[in-house]
Amino acid sequence: MNPVEVFEGESPVILGQPHGGTFIPAKVASQFNANGLKIADTDWHIHRLYKGLLPQATVVQATFNRYLIDVNRDPSGKSLYPGLVTTELCPTLDFEGQDIYNKGAEPDAQEIESRLQTYHTAYHAALLEQLNRIKKKYGIVLLFDCHSIRSYLPNLFEGALPELNLGTNNGKSCDSKIEKVAIDMCEKDGRYNYVLNGRFNGGWTTRTYANPEYGIHCIQLEIAQRTYMDEFVPWKFCEDRAEKLQLYLKNLLRELEIKIKKCL
Repeated sequence: MNPVEVFEGESPVILGQPHGGTFIPAKVASQFNANGLKIADTDWHIHRLYKGLLPQATVVQATFNRYLIDVNRDPSGKSLYPGLVTTELCPTLDFEGQDIYNKGAEPDAQEIESRLQTYHTAYHAALLEQLNRIKKKYGIVLLFDCHSIRSYLPNLFEGALPELNLGTNNGKSCDSKIEKVAIDMCEKDGRYNYVLNGRFNGGWTTRTYANPEYGIHCIQLEIAQRTYMDEFVPWKFCEDRAEKLQLYLKNLLRELEIKIKKCL
């Protein structure tokens, strides 16, 4: 299986989708315990949710699961949120703090390096290629990093997560005018509660590639999964909820694209 799928478009907007894949090699799957095999922390249906919302956007999708390796983590293993609970580059615990491997079957340093080269490097090579392509074409590019997560995870945050969690690395990853478009769209729509740079303020991808002065802008959106699906096995996609969310996302992406094009 190709670890990364790329759909090239001609919009100045790129949709990054690092956590929607479900593929796990059979050898690794055999090392997972029953909890790990649930792959509960997947960004379920993220490809389906965003499909066609911005027709000319380039899409970069990881086909492998984040339990294999998390491409939104620093390859050095450095924590994104020092002092807060988070998962590793190659997770051994789920978001609830429970083991995902059979005892003694966790990946060693050699295995982590192998996964890094096979999957992490491949995803970021594909993403960087598209960033460079669009940047060369327009002189500017917006990477919109698409994520979703279960709404209630006490190990990571208290209470219910806001429905929409925008991350701009505390304003460092994009121009303030672009950030304002995203906030204004949340306010205008009014159906979803939201936060800017709350518990999730942008992962390794957002922080690494963003360079607003050079014309590379990045925004991460972490969506609480209750807005479009059932947050329990079999992780059902709920058309009625999803349609409402997709309308909001379509309008948001369109307004961001308009703003980017005005900067050309």
